[in-house]
Amino acid sequence: MTTTVTTRKTVKCVVWDLDNTVWDGVLLEDGDVTLRPGAVEAIRTLDERGILHSVASRNDHDAAMAKLAEFGLAEYFLHPQINWGDKSGSVRAVAEALNIGIDTLAFVDDQPFERDEVRFAHPEVLCVDAADAAGLPGLPELRPRFVTADSRERRHLYRADARRRQAEDSHGGTSEEFLASLGMRFGIAPAEERDLQRAEELTVRTNQLNATGYTYSYEELDAFRRSPRHDLLVADLEDTYGTYGKIGLALVERGDAVWTVKLLLMSCRVMSRGVGTVLLHHLIRTAHAAGVTLRAEFIPTDRNRTMFVTYKFAGFRQADRQGDLCVLEHDGARLPQFPPYMDVTVAG
Repeated sequence: MTTTVTTRKTVKCVVWDLDNTVWDGVLLEDGDVTLRPGAVEAIRTLDERGILHSVASRNDHDAAMAKLAEFGLAEYFLHPQINWGDKSGSVRAVAEALNIGIDTLAFVDDQPFERDEVRFAHPEVLCVDAADAAGLPGLPELRPRFVTADSRERRHLYRADARRRQAEDSHGGTSEEFLASLGMRFGIAPAEERDLQRAEELTVRTNQLNATGYTYSYEELDAFRRSPRHDLLVADLEDTYGTYGKIGLALVERGDAVWTVKLLLMSCRVMSRGVGTVLLHHLIRTAHAAGVTLRAEFIPTDRNRTMFVTYKFAGFRQADRQGDLCVLEHDGARLPQFPPYMDVTVAG
């Protein structure tokens, strides 16, 4: 079965200038600015596809946010950077706040100087002239193959994450006490046909917490789901603030004496929730119960070292290496427990 590694950049967030970009006119000079219909339509269309939006604008923060609220657009923009600093710094701040790679951003501005400044500092960012904003939904980088339920809710999921962070910042106890207060419920289940679109989306979008960087198509995932020699598992998470959606995926190839984890990934949105090891711990426990050796494939990328550390702390050691492909093997000496601050449910 063919495994492919995607090379086409997928845009996860569009960062917008405001003056003469989202609206016509300069807010602090004209006051009475008017929306650009093409830009607004693009914002709403991309939001429905699960592509996020933010702002990088040299402006008065309160005045700009008030105008966005007046236009009914404020809710679309996550972590808006409205200040008098360089646009490149604002773009970087958006990527850090969303915990996504800067190479997954697009930047829209009417000024060639601003686009060049961002392009020079961050050559990975897709820079777009505001005159072409209406055409954004037609760009291949902004046309995901599937629009899933998780996609349509993505902006709301990120807003819920922001509320969680605010609650955590104001929490006076330990980190584990805060996590316990969330009432987290982690579910693991065999993938069903209805999960496959989201499963493909996870392989395409997840970079930091993807142990191999492999991407699989819907058709490939469906073949694994039906295969008697493979287990394709999906994980979901919810807490008192709502659902995180489907946030994890694992693919295990089962042999008579050895099981191999071909793919293990978790959404970056749950990185700080202490759940990154739960799916792996389930695989270790299941292999132990079956009396088989558990191995895992790992291919280093420029962003997934966290996954290598996760395997190491879970008791995996290198058993083989073929070029970039590192085969890790669990030592069998440690049977990990699930975190005490969450309820883990495993469906048959």
